[in-house]
Amino acid sequence: MEKKEGEKIIIGIDPGTQLMGYGLILVKGKKVSVIQYGVIHLAKYSDHALKLKKIFERVSQLVEEYLPDEMALEAPFMGKNVQAALKLGRAQGVAMSAALVRQIPIAEYAPRKVKQSVTGSGNASKEQVARMLEKQLNFTFHENDTLDASDALGVALCHYFQGKLGGMNKAKSWGSFLKDNPNRIAKK
Repeated sequence: MEKKEGEKIIIGIDPGTQLMGYGLILVKGKKVSVIQYGVIHLAKYSDHALKLKKIFERVSQLVEEYLPDEMALEAPFMGKNVQAALKLGRAQGVAMSAALVRQIPIAEYAPRKVKQSVTGSGNASKEQVARMLEKQLNFTFHENDTLDASDALGVALCHYFQGKLGGMNKAKSWGSFLKDNPNRIAKK
């Protein structure tokens, strides 16, 4: 895909080991539009290594085709099942690797942060996120679209709203934040 001066493409990823959502948005100034979205169907593969290979191949294909400027991922939700969390972390890492090979910067956002950015409430349902995305991006999801795809678009839009690589470049302490952001210090 060919971009013009001042345009930016953000790819959002909702990691999963059964379905992995992806969504790409185009930013032209303050106008944001949907380029593509969908899911990678992984449930049909019983071997976890094969699932990881399929994730890497499809995300690499999306990166090659659309040449995103930035990638945003939803951070894995940590439940009680350690094995499930480990597998989800591997899936996220493989998706990240597909972007890192092309030196695409990566940001990560907690599910609550994504919901809050898109809907104004960190407790919003997946359906509420999807409806708000339709309004904000001026398009309509198809009836058979999964919520994993809308979640991925939500991650990309959250990243756009953050205005920079908020996920990976956060300050480690207040001192480093103030040093990196002198213009944000109130003057007496």
